[in-house]
Amino acid sequence: MRFDTRLVGTGHRHSISHVRPIDLSTTYHTPDPDVAARSMTDFATGAPTADNPIYARLFNPNGRDFEDRMTDLEGGADSVCFASGMAALSALLLDARNRGGHVVAVPPVYGGSHTLLESGLLGTEVTFASADAVRAAIRPETALVWVESPSNPLLGLTDIERLVEDAGGVPVAVDSTFGTPVLQNPIRHGAAFTMHSATKFIGGHGDAMGGVVTASSTEAAARLRQIRIATGALLHPLAAHTFSRGLQTLGVRVRAMQDNARALVSRLQDHPEVIDLRFPGLHAADDAIVRKQMAGPGTMFCLELEGGVRRADAFVAALEIAVPAVSLGSVDTLVQRPAALTHQLMGEEARQATGIPASLIRVSVGLEDVDDLWDDFTRAIGRSARSGWRADSREATARHIGPVPGSGVA
Repeated sequence: MRFDTRLVGTGHRHSISHVRPIDLSTTYHTPDPDVAARSMTDFATGAPTADNPIYARLFNPNGRDFEDRMTDLEGGADSVCFASGMAALSALLLDARNRGGHVVAVPPVYGGSHTLLESGLLGTEVTFASADAVRAAIRPETALVWVESPSNPLLGLTDIERLVEDAGGVPVAVDSTFGTPVLQNPIRHGAAFTMHSATKFIGGHGDAMGGVVTASSTEAAARLRQIRIATGALLHPLAAHTFSRGLQTLGVRVRAMQDNARALVSRLQDHPEVIDLRFPGLHAADDAIVRKQMAGPGTMFCLELEGGVRRADAFVAALEIAVPAVSLGSVDTLVQRPAALTHQLMGEEARQATGIPASLIRVSVGLEDVDDLWDDFTRAIGRSARSGWRADSREATARHIGPVPGSGVA
């Protein structure tokens, strides 16, 4: 079947119900002690299912349905769902600790991920290295290479196949939240793991939290499932149901939001007060990677306005349609300044080292009419210009803007 048909699904034929029922049970009857004992042994070894579910921390049918859907869409061997994206990353790091303990991470990454990696809280040691320096950063005890592509918030791209080659057999895990299963499937390019914060595009409506890891081997998935059982990070059944439903419209949502993002970036290119735009494929080097491993540039972009931090904050505050909020991938447009919110805990020194400007504005484009969004953005730019901001001393003096991928703009 083709991808969009698989997104929708072929209908649940497990019962007479057209929609899989939501199972909220926390415990299950165990009338046969032998079956129950055998099931406990199966779950203890990381099996995805058993003859008796026993207890909700071990298994839930809605969670398993979501996992099966993700495995199919990502082209992996098995998937494991978690209570949040950070719980999914934590499981990967705990697994890495058990296999050597050293992690190479390609910056920039989401601020929460950076903080967890740098803290060593889960017993791992991290080396931050650019994609070009990963080969040199690998050590005998290196157990995982972690990368986001596109990255949060700078939307930088990493050639996954080349990174896998440079990792030299060390498993590569790709946070593909910004890519979504619609636009990018890292396992098909050699990655050992693909991770999504399902809270974002997969849920798509800002009303469910969760994460999911798809593994290229059933053995690796079993290890993660053992960690999930031990840490209690199972995805709630209602959230699992919401994510399975979200997958059905993921394709139409992502492509429509991508069209809006392309249109906004194309118009913002010519705005005299926009001094920087970041959008996957906007520059020639990134465009080659988009063409190689993605089905499109996605729905996220970043901009900087003349005037620095105060101007950026004034712009966000002046928006009337776009929502000033963290998170992304929702049906409505979300705008925030990462240095103040999602990447604030990193600290200024780490943000500067990873190239995250204080005045950077991140935009997750939604499904609103693009002309209404354009009116909102231009109105906010105008109002912020009259808000009394003063240019930062480090204000950029040159515009770094290229052609919009797929727009025909040279």
